[in-house]
Amino acid sequence: MGGSSKLVRSPELYQIIALIRRFEERAIELVRSGEIASGIHPCIGQEGVAAGLGAALRRDDVLYSNHRAHGHLLAKGTDPGVLLAEMAGRVNGVDRGRGGSFHPSDFSVGVYGCTGSVGHGAPMAVGTAWALARQGSDRVAVATFGDGAIGQGALLESLNLAALWQAPVVFVCENNGYATTLPVGRALAGSVTARALACGIPAATHDGMDAEVVYAAAAEAVERARAGGGPVFLEFLTYRFEGHHTFEAKAGLRYRSPAEVAGWRGRDPLTLQASRVGEEERLKIDAWADSVVEDAVRFAVAGERPSPDTAFDHLYSTEPRPYRPDPHAAVPASQLTAG
Repeated sequence: MGGSSKLVRSPELYQIIALIRRFEERAIELVRSGEIASGIHPCIGQEGVAAGLGAALRRDDVLYSNHRAHGHLLAKGTDPGVLLAEMAGRVNGVDRGRGGSFHPSDFSVGVYGCTGSVGHGAPMAVGTAWALARQGSDRVAVATFGDGAIGQGALLESLNLAALWQAPVVFVCENNGYATTLPVGRALAGSVTARALACGIPAATHDGMDAEVVYAAAAEAVERARAGGGPVFLEFLTYRFEGHHTFEAKAGLRYRSPAEVAGWRGRDPLTLQASRVGEEERLKIDAWADSVVEDAVRFAVAGERPSPDTAFDHLYSTEPRPYRPDPHAAVPASQLTAG
C-alpha cells in the first residue's frame, strides 16, 4: 500500500478490505474442513483498522501484531498464499508452519511478530523503536493490541518508557468492546486513552469502522513519530462480527445480543468503503480478491506438513548477533529524558 507520504485512494483501501474479508471467510471454511487444525481468531468487521494502518506505513516500518493478526499482515504486504499455508501448518508457510495462525511473522514486510500473550507486543515495539532511533533511521515501530490489554502491566510500562525515551512508536488499540467475552465496561476503570495521556503521550479516539478515518489518523501519528515527535497512542473503536475464536461456534457462547451485532453490521467497513468506489471498479476488485484467495487456498493445501523429525529446527540462530553495534557506547541524554 506504500507509505504515508502519498494520498491513498478509496479503491486502494477497498481492495485491501475486500482481500482481508474474503481471506478470513475462506480461512473459517478451512477450519471447519480440518485443514486449519488450530482454529483462528478472525478479524471480520475490523478490516478498516488493518487497511488504514497498513496504508499509513512503509514496507520497512516495523509492526508487532497480536492474536488477531491476519488482516495486519495482509495490509502490510504479506503474500496471502504463504500466510494461509502458515495457518494450515504447512512448510510452504511464511514461518515454515511453525507460527500458525497465532504467531506468524514476516520480516520481509516488517512484521516482526504476532503475540498471543496479551499486550506484550508493546515492549518489543518500544525497544525496536529505540534501537531504530539509535541507528539514525527514520523507520517507526507500531504495536497493535485490543482493549483487553489496557490493564496489562507490560503495556503500561511500555507507555512510560516510550514517553521517557521519546521513542518513534505508535500504539494502536483496536477496541472491539470485548476481552474474549468480558465487556470493556466491566474490565476497565477510566478510559483507554487516559493511560497514555497520563504519560504525556498524545492520544485520541477514532472511528475504526471507517478505513479512511483510520488512515488519516494513522498517517498523522506515523509522520509525527518519524519526524522525531515521539510516541503517539491511537484508539480505534471497532467490532468483530464473528466470535473471539472459531471455537465459539462449538461452545455456543451467548454474551452479545443479536441486536448489538446487527447494529455494528450496519457500519460494516466493507460496505462503507464500497460506497465510495464506482460499481465497475468495485466488481473488478471483488473478482480480483476472490481469485487471489482461491490461488492462496490451492497453494496452502498443496504444501507438506512439517516432519516431527524437524521439530527442533529453526529454534535458535546459528550466528551470534550483538544487540547493538557498540555495546559500550553511551546512551544520549536526549533518549533518557522526556522530550
